[in-house]
This record gives sequence, structure tokens and C-alpha cells, in this order.
Amino acid sequence: MPEADDHGPVGFSVAAADFYEDLENQNDRAFWTAHKDDYDALVRRPMLALTAALADEFGTAKVFRPYRDVRFSKDKTPYKTHQGAFVATAPATGYYVQIDASGLRVGAGWYDANAERKHRFRTAVDDSRKGAELQRLLKKLTSHGFELGGDRVKTQPRGWPPDHPRIDLLRHNTLTLMRWYGTPDWMSTPGLAARVADDWRTLTPLLDWHARHVG
Repeated sequence: MPEADDHGPVGFSVAAADFYEDLENQNDRAFWTAHKDDYDALVRRPMLALTAALADEFGTAKVFRPYRDVRFSKDKTPYKTHQGAFVATAPATGYYVQIDASGLRVGAGWYDANAERKHRFRTAVDDSRKGAELQRLLKKLTSHGFELGGDRVKTQPRGWPPDHPRIDLLRHNTLTLMRWYGTPDWMSTPGLAARVADDWRTLTPLLDWHARHVG
């Protein structure tokens, strides 16, 4: 993998996490105006370099804008307190990487689903072969240090029995696996790209399962 491109070198320094810690404490236009150059140098350019280094294998990433959409939110703070990038493999499904005040996180999964895709997911989970395959995948991936997350209904979804053998999976509307790294030394080196690529390769079977059974 390339160490750098025209965006600059691959790698986030601890100062990138410090930037977001400061932004959490003063999330306003005055802080942003004073530190916009820090955001560009510490966060955005390294994220663009990282995603460029990964693009040949995984595809082009969407690097999210730093501004929050506050039109319909009670929280009117104007700036996101993290920088994420996403490589889509299906609608609202794919690979993810993020830097924030706590450091680096890497993952994959599906973060949104319409009614039709939720139904296809639950139908697949209900199937003894497909559902058991997903259970085995999740057991293996969580044993590798990924944490299972996602939005879930509080009880059983409508139409499914509460004693279903895979009721915990049926409760998922969305499903993600994420690994939190903090700020390890290699985060600031070009080796970051190789680390993220290794995690994304490890998570690829989850997205393959989704592609086959949910679409």
C-alpha cells in the first residue's frame, strides 16, 4: 500500500484526538475558525490519505463533512466531534473508520435499513442454515476483538416468537462490528493503512453474508 499521496502522509497523530477533545469542550464557530487549519492538517488530510491508500482494494470512500445537520435536532452544536469515512458495499452497508477524542475505531456492518431489507435480514436469520452461519461469523469476529452493536427493538420484533433460538439477532434493525484502538503508536505511521485493511478483510465475510442474503 502507498505510504502517502497528494493529500499528505498516512497516519493520525495523538494531536488529532486532542483536537476533538478540545472541540467537545468548545463546540462553536469561534473555536472552529481559530482551529480550522488544525482540522485540515491533523484530521481531514490524513483521512483522505488513508482512504486513498485503501481505495484500490476496497473502493472509494465517502469522507464525511465536519458539519452537523441541526435542522431537526435538539442538539444545535454545529460540528461533529469525530471524523468518519465509509466505503459502501450496499445501501447503508460497508466498511467504516473513524478518529475522535478517544482515538481510532474500525468496523463494518449496516447502519440503516428500510422495511424490506429488515424483513429479508430477519428471514435469513430465521433460516436454520443462514442464521447459524451468521451466528458462527459473529462468534468468530467478536473473539477477534470486535464489539457487536447496532439498533435493536426492545422485545421481539412483530411476528416473531420470543423463544426463537436466535431472538437476539432477530431484534437487530441494524448490525455493526467495531473495534476501538485508542491511540496506539502505529496510528501515526503509514502502517495505519495496513492495520485498517487487515480489519476490513477480517470483516468482509460479514458483508458477504449480507450481500448474499439481504442484498
